[in-house]
Amino acid sequence: MDLAELVGLRPVPCAGLLVTLTPRCPLSCAHCSTSSTMRGTDPDGEQLLRFVGSFTPEDRPELVLLTGGEPLLRPALAAELATAARASGARTALLSGMFFARQERIPARIRATIRTLDHFSASIDAFHEREIPRAEVFRALRAVLDDGVPVSLHITGTGPEDPYLAELTADVRRTFGGQVPMLVNELRAVGRAAAWAAGANTPGPDGRPLPCAMAAWPVVAQDGAVLACCNQDTVDRRPVPPHLLLGHVSRDGWGAIRRRSLASPALRMLRAVGPAHLYARYGELSDCSGYCSGCRALAERPGVLAAAERDGSGPVGELLDLQSARTQRAAGPAALVRRFGSPRYAELVTLGAEAPGGAPQ
Repeated sequence: MDLAELVGLRPVPCAGLLVTLTPRCPLSCAHCSTSSTMRGTDPDGEQLLRFVGSFTPEDRPELVLLTGGEPLLRPALAAELATAARASGARTALLSGMFFARQERIPARIRATIRTLDHFSASIDAFHEREIPRAEVFRALRAVLDDGVPVSLHITGTGPEDPYLAELTADVRRTFGGQVPMLVNELRAVGRAAAWAAGANTPGPDGRPLPCAMAAWPVVAQDGAVLACCNQDTVDRRPVPPHLLLGHVSRDGWGAIRRRSLASPALRMLRAVGPAHLYARYGELSDCSGYCSGCRALAERPGVLAAAERDGSGPVGELLDLQSARTQRAAGPAALVRRFGSPRYAELVTLGAEAPGGAPQ
């Protein structure tokens, strides 16, 4: 599975599932969006296995993305989840901070886990390089490629003019040719970076329809709650805003979570037109403090939420949701990265992807 296919599925409701294996991480990167340390309580592995075991060939996500913290702190669980997902026909990807790359060889248990995956992604940026040198990350990625597992890099820079991004992306292409696609993001003031990073100087919501692809895939948080949104501030917030809470892995299976996500009129409208448009259409745009914060605050605007639920219900709401996903998917993975990542480097997400005729691009 290449990165372009993975990103291309992102706007499709319930095409993917994000699973937090642990909040812990042995690295201490200054920009960590989850503020991870080696402290924290891991999710119940048996509950996660039961949840993934509820997939069936007829009712499953296309992709399970294992994340953290550092998911490879629990290699045995990651391998069991990947194996269980594959039994239903689902594929599995994992995003790692590459703590293990300090060693000359990938530890046997971790390498065996990576071999069970359909895609392996590594984080690298100026902050990670203070912890794990680039040469060590590249060496480990070469070993993963030699094992036949597709790889990609998730890269963060300070902005489109960041010289680090230009230098690193050029180095990746020199080293790996077109084998390693890259998803390039720009630093945001969330997680550990919230204490020091400046917020993006972007205009506020203008009320135009702007679909939210981030509300398409359910997310299993570290406490087992299943949310409709992957925004880190939302995933960490308790109590969860009611319109974004889908259930809990201790009591729900995938079928119930999927039905709730697809049938929720509010989520249909968020995926189709975005929160700012809901405020502009059903209330006051000035009440929308921001794209994600406005979404979280919808419960505090019952009139807006009720109107969204009214218009998002029934066959019309279902069709609107479906058409929005089709339109976004048809635009391609680079278009999605231009919205949610770094527009300047968006095309790098397609490196190594197969063209319609079967040849790599």
